[in-house]
Amino acid sequence: MQTPDDRGFPISLFGGVPPRNPNFTGREDLLAELAHRLAPGARTVLLPEALHGMGGVGKSQLATEYAYRNRARFDLIWWIQAERPVKIINSLVELGMRLGFNAGAESNVAVKQVVDALKDARNVEVPADWLLIFDNAESVADLRPYLPIGGSGHIIVTSRNSQWLTVARPLEVTVFDREESVRALCRRDPDLSEYDGSRLAEALGDLPLAIEQVAAWRVETGMSADEYLELLAERESEMLDVTTAVDYPKSVAAMWDLSLDQLKRTNPSALRLLQACSFLAPEPIPRSMLSYSRNIDTVSELKEALRDRVKLNQAIRDINRLALARIDHRTNSIELHRLVQAIVKGRMRDEERELMHYAALQILSANDPAAPAEPEHWPLYAELESHMRATNAWDSDDESIRTLIVNLTWFLLFWGEHERAVSSVKRTYTRWLDRLGSKHPKTLEIGRLYGTMLWVTGRHEEGARLNTLLLPIHQEIFGEEHENTIDAMSLVAAGYRATGDFDAALALAAANYARCVRYLGDDDPLTLNEAHNLAVSNRLSGRYREALELDRDTVERMTQLFGFMHSVSQHTRVGLAIDMRELGRYREARKQQEAIVREYHELLRPLNPALLRALRHLSVMRRMDGDHQGALEAADTALNGLTTRYGPDHPDALAAALCRSVELRHHGRVGAATDLGQDTLARYARTLGPNHPHTLAAVVNVAVLRRFAGDHEGARALDQSALDSLRHRLGDEHPSSLAAAVNLAGDLHALGDVDQAHELDVDTLRRLTEVFGPAHPTTLGCRANLAKDLRSLGRVDEADRVHRETVNALREAFGHDHPAVAELRDSASRIDCDIDPMPL
Repeated sequence: MQTPDDRGFPISLFGGVPPRNPNFTGREDLLAELAHRLAPGARTVLLPEALHGMGGVGKSQLATEYAYRNRARFDLIWWIQAERPVKIINSLVELGMRLGFNAGAESNVAVKQVVDALKDARNVEVPADWLLIFDNAESVADLRPYLPIGGSGHIIVTSRNSQWLTVARPLEVTVFDREESVRALCRRDPDLSEYDGSRLAEALGDLPLAIEQVAAWRVETGMSADEYLELLAERESEMLDVTTAVDYPKSVAAMWDLSLDQLKRTNPSALRLLQACSFLAPEPIPRSMLSYSRNIDTVSELKEALRDRVKLNQAIRDINRLALARIDHRTNSIELHRLVQAIVKGRMRDEERELMHYAALQILSANDPAAPAEPEHWPLYAELESHMRATNAWDSDDESIRTLIVNLTWFLLFWGEHERAVSSVKRTYTRWLDRLGSKHPKTLEIGRLYGTMLWVTGRHEEGARLNTLLLPIHQEIFGEEHENTIDAMSLVAAGYRATGDFDAALALAAANYARCVRYLGDDDPLTLNEAHNLAVSNRLSGRYREALELDRDTVERMTQLFGFMHSVSQHTRVGLAIDMRELGRYREARKQQEAIVREYHELLRPLNPALLRALRHLSVMRRMDGDHQGALEAADTALNGLTTRYGPDHPDALAAALCRSVELRHHGRVGAATDLGQDTLARYARTLGPNHPHTLAAVVNVAVLRRFAGDHEGARALDQSALDSLRHRLGDEHPSSLAAAVNLAGDLHALGDVDQAHELDVDTLRRLTEVFGPAHPTTLGCRANLAKDLRSLGRVDEADRVHRETVNALREAFGHDHPAVAELRDSASRIDCDIDPMPL
């Protein structure tokens, strides 16, 4: 059992490192140089150490041996398969879990937390002295975001890519010197003479991988050095085409050809297994992946191995004996070197290659758990994604392969790799559009998924264009009542919401919901989903009562169908709380939202997006209920979490930033509020456009800050511009237009134009009374401002009466202890309206 160090960490947390090679020999000079470079003392990583050289020279073996020899020297050694980003991410997520971070398995959150923690040399959450080994790194650009430069540990990168020579401290790994080659050969066969060992090494170009393979092969076959060299020479001419492609000495490729012939004679099933695996990635292939493929329809020899556990074990054992693959008994997996893969594929006929490529695809599809949203399956999907890329599966006509491609794309989305998800689905959509045509059901399915990905990543205009293009094709192929068409129409409505066309979104959402009720009934899950979406459009259009009625009915039906605590029920319950808030029922809304947030805290991890969005809404409700400290705490948590998860330009993060800016102003931190508000406004304008209603909401809030800073003319210009645009986009009586009008009247009053302020307040009060009723807090706020207009106009008695009636009405609505009552009663300041963007 490991003993914890003085900060509670297990001594030598050791993860992912391949099994130690019991036949490792030589390389003492390179190991000594590594030990010198990574010696204790230098506590900040400035550059990684790059072990570079061609494939097969033993870069990974060298790094593995260093890790085992220095296991006691480091607090943490973590090995990362770095050939593909998905493997890097999966390994860093696992590292975060081992370190006890509570970010969950969503990669974009967990990985950032791990890398940031390792970068900070003072961070007490990570061990003091760590070593990360990124094995088989390809692209410098792909790996750079995952390198914790500046931390207190060390980084080793192994790569064939010469670009690493310019961004790391290079340490070249070349072929064995002759003495090392002979020693490695004689270690397996002590009776081998130094002369014969030298001849074998010469023929193999001293390539360590080839030396290891030949040593194993000779032990297995008992073949003399003379006979082996003779066979090797005979096969050189046959291997010219193969070796030209993979850039290795002809004799090395011929040497593997001899081993493959031996395997074909002794165990044809093993050869077929090797051929199928050669189309997968040069990464560990879990034995379970082969076991789950027992029912695939493929060539008879491979069927025998996959359907019989004993024969499968024998096939893997025979492949291992000839050093054609590396077996990791700890992870129960096999791994082929890319050179072996190239040679195995190179010696197959075209027809045979096609058969075995398809067999590899069948193995992958047989392992699809068909549940990409479930975190327990994410490690498997990460493995499948790497192997799918190697197989170039996107041109496959097999329906199960296409389904796996769709599930892998969903996995990337749920896993948090949003940019990779968009890149993957875009590539798939383009390929299938070209290969299958625009009307094929799979093209349409991946097209809807593409539109969803664009929505999630905040690329609303791009997604809206795609979804609008796809809808008429769905209507033609499936008809109006088909669930695929309903889904496509829902995406178009979402696109309208995202681009700020709330009226068009509402009309389409209402038609879609009516269609669901007509064809599917009130209680169908798809109908309930569309009911939720219609309520969203109602809220954005300012129709809060309609949204409330629909959300209340939807929650009841969802609770009966799914349960009160189900995620879809909770999602609509959040919408119901927002409806209550906008109708002025602040305390009731807050109470419901507090309960939902408590449920989320019990069920979800701290950085779950549903929890973070719920906290943003709770912040607004606490503010409106007078709890400014609680509001700021919720706003801080929501903003930090959503920015970590999505970046600062995502609509959810922008809404949280605007929320925090408003709350900072209520705390009197006008400078910080202004900085954040201005930055958020600029981001809104850049991402959603300058005339989007959410951007205009940010304009209104920044205008309030301008007035607080004494820039009354600047505030008036912003409010006037926002009011004109909001009326044009949403209408004169939309709540956001009315809020802007309330604030503009305040600007006019501050500038001394009391007559215009009074005229605007009278008109706005009339509209607010019609929209919300006379007792709504916003209506009462406008009445309080009107009292101040009257006082400035010298109509003191009337002003006192209006002010007194307003305070009494607010006290009746909120109670004597609400801070807003005391503020309205005692303050000479005007009431300002904040605008909090509704969820899109």
